[in-house]
Amino acid sequence: MTTLEHPLIADRLTRLRSKDSSSQEFRSILHNIATLMVPEVTASLATTPCLVETPMEETDGRRITMPIVLSPILRAGLALAEGFLTAIPDATVAHIGIRRDDSTLKPEVYYPNPSVDFAHSNTIVLDPMLATGGTAIEAIRILKKQGAKQLSFACVIAAPEGLEALQSAHPDLAITTAALDRCLDENGYIRPGLGDAGDRSFGTT
Repeated sequence: MTTLEHPLIADRLTRLRSKDSSSQEFRSILHNIATLMVPEVTASLATTPCLVETPMEETDGRRITMPIVLSPILRAGLALAEGFLTAIPDATVAHIGIRRDDSTLKPEVYYPNPSVDFAHSNTIVLDPMLATGGTAIEAIRILKKQGAKQLSFACVIAAPEGLEALQSAHPDLAITTAALDRCLDENGYIRPGLGDAGDRSFGTT
């Protein structure tokens, strides 16, 4: 697991946590953090040597070996996906809808991924919050069932409990977060956290 230590991300994350941020500000900041996370999340992607013809001469270059698929977990993952698309505009987006049952805290799938060639892609799963880990675990399970092998997970805030559960369920998964928070409370919310990322992004309660 990689926790990002960067002054710009730290600044944006502080603003994101503030209860005084409007939905518009929250979405904008989350978009900005996502874009700043891209270089680290994609740092280990394989590349293939190639030749490129410049206006002056032929020279050596490198291209990403496999295409990139972004798989945001609806709905909170949408704002994160927009930030990643700013840096990777040619990425394919394969949404996956999973909600957490408020009483059991268990994941419920309501929109599985469309048909995508996950087996020959770099798949990045996106969700702002890694709380209990149940949603992320189920999303990764579904993607692996569809053939995904080169998988990574990116979030903005993680709880130690969720991180441990995700690593235990998928020990081969590369995980990147902007912050590792203190704990989960009795209702499964991250502390100190930032509230519900989906509600704050879209102005709902």
